[in-house]
Parts: sequence; C-alpha cells; structure tokens
Amino acid sequence: MATPTPPAPTPYGTPDAPRLTVRGEAHLEVDPEIARITITVTARGKDRRHTLDDLTHRNTTTLDLVKSYGDAIERLETGHFSLTPELAQRGRGERIRTYHGSVTLTAELNDFTALGELTSRLADLDLTSVDGPWWTLRPDSPVHTQARKQAVKEAVQRARAYADALDTTLAALIELADLDADTPQPYPPAPGNRMRSMAFAGAPDDTPPTLDLEPQRQEIHAAVNARFTMTPPRL
Repeated sequence: MATPTPPAPTPYGTPDAPRLTVRGEAHLEVDPEIARITITVTARGKDRRHTLDDLTHRNTTTLDLVKSYGDAIERLETGHFSLTPELAQRGRGERIRTYHGSVTLTAELNDFTALGELTSRLADLDLTSVDGPWWTLRPDSPVHTQARKQAVKEAVQRARAYADALDTTLAALIELADLDADTPQPYPPAPGNRMRSMAFAGAPDDTPPTLDLEPQRQEIHAAVNARFTMTPPRL
C-alpha cells in the first residue's frame, strides 16, 4: 500500500493561521577595507629583442617596488602581456616600423597611507601608467553579515507592528528569502583616472610627493522577504 503524500502547504493563509508577508531592508555606509590599482608597464623600440628586454626590466622594477611594501599588499597579479609589431603605413611589403610591448599588473592594498605613496612612486617610473584606485570591501567582510542580520531584524519588527495593529501576535516563521543580499562596488576603469609617467631612467632619484587619496565610503544593501503566521485576531 502506497504511503499517502502529505498535502502541499497553501500559498496563502487560513482563518486559523493567517499569513503575513513583509520585506526587511538594511542600508549601511562604511569605510572601505581594500583598494585596487591597475599598473600598465610599456616599452617601445625598433628592435624586438631590445623592446622585450626593456619591458622585462621595467616589469621587474615595478614588481620589486610593489613587493617592497610587504604586508600592505594583499594581492599582486599579472593580468596581461603583449608584444605587438607595428607595420609601416607606406612602402611595399610588410615592413615593421616599431614594436609595442606592455604588461598589466593588479595590486590590492589594505594600507591606504602606503597606497598614496606607492601610486606616486609608480607614476614616477618610466613609461608606466596607473589606474584607480577602486575601493571595496573583502568578500568575507563581517559588514555583509551585519547588513543581512539588520535586514532580518527589520522584517521581524515590521511584522510585529502589523500584528500589533491587529491586536495579535506572530505564531511562526514560514519562509525567509534573501532577495539581492549585498550590492558590491564595481571597479571598472573610469575615464580620467589615469596617472601617466614618462620620466627617463637617468632622472634624479628623488621621491615624488605622496598623493593624498581619500577613501570612498561603501554602500552595502541587504533585503529579505519574510512570511509569518499569526494567531487569529478578533476582528
């Protein structure tokens, strides 16, 4: 004999168990935890090997500079490398006019004082550009949990307010749905954020002035839908 299937719960309330659905939201504004910058090292020359040697040297110099900041650097990655010939616009045949080389690096820092100094020193290097910074929170930041908890508490408080208006109380939680959780801050390159340098290697070894970079506050949003049953009110 087959076991009878229990009836599916109804998507609505009943007179004996009225259902209440509310939305809870939280909006927090907090300081960023990390800053990301993109560094592009370039080289140009008429000889392929000479261009590659220049690019390798500049890339090593840049990596050594970034790594010298120790624990202030949370992550350092190489994202893209290219060495491209440029053909002459005139003349017959495929005559190469020059070679263009570039290496793109991404660095994440947790020390914003070091960030200002590092960006200044990077922008002072030969044929190097710096984009950023883009401010954000770590994916596992406790701020995200704080926002979610606050959204749930707001949903419960709102539901209790409705129940109080009916002179009754909440009976049970039926469902809790996370809508859009957190809204992360994007960091695509934005126009006008590039610091470009074309200082020659033989320039004086004076440290450039440190940039004063003000961290951008981060807006965190969390939202939930909560469904409750209530004790039947006397209407």
